[in-house]
Amino acid sequence: MAVIYAVGVGPGDPELLTRKAERILRSVDVICAPTGAAEGGSYALSIVEEFIDRSRQEVLVQLFPMLKDQKGLDPFWEEAADQVAQRVAQGKDVAFITIGDPFLYSTYLYIHRILLAKYPEIKIEIVPGISSILASSAVSGVPLGLGPERIAILPATYEKDELTRTLEQFDIVVLMKVNRVFDRIYDVLKEMGLEKGSVFVRRVGSAEEEVHFDLASLVGKKLDYLSMLIVRKQPI
Repeated sequence: MAVIYAVGVGPGDPELLTRKAERILRSVDVICAPTGAAEGGSYALSIVEEFIDRSRQEVLVQLFPMLKDQKGLDPFWEEAADQVAQRVAQGKDVAFITIGDPFLYSTYLYIHRILLAKYPEIKIEIVPGISSILASSAVSGVPLGLGPERIAILPATYEKDELTRTLEQFDIVVLMKVNRVFDRIYDVLKEMGLEKGSVFVRRVGSAEEEVHFDLASLVGKKLDYLSMLIVRKQPI
């Protein structure tokens, strides 16, 4: 039977793909690429275009609306899972590509549970990828975890009290998807005296990559969806 590969394509730099990911992308019959808007392109697909041969491989761009309130979105995920399963039933190997790693806050996870429930006979192989968290740590020079230090990774949609508790309890806090709530997060960091030990990274690994240690300069600005904050309480 054909196989579904959930392939992590890394944060943005094609050279950060694993050798296994590249091999699979070159060999499969179908590439499934998620997009957050019907009229928009797929960022994951833009990373791996050089490894795809469109003359013999089908590229299926699938819509995954990126909304905070996910009620009513099940039909999109069901349709995407069914499209993948249909290709497998035709004997075609499918690679579902996703930014970063498939099992860490990835788009792929929206259909993974559906595939397991509706199509348990289909073999699924997870191909890990380099997370934007690790790439952002590398480009900023801010280490993640030294000795007994505790690390927290969370979406930046937490309310102020919950965010404050997390910042109090952990030594390094990684905040994902901070673009819409950056100003509120900055206020919390400033209250706790942590704004100078933090770094903002945008589109790591891409041509648009930016690294900012001066968080105050970003207040009030429209920020990129593909961005994060790393807060380190103790300097190295």
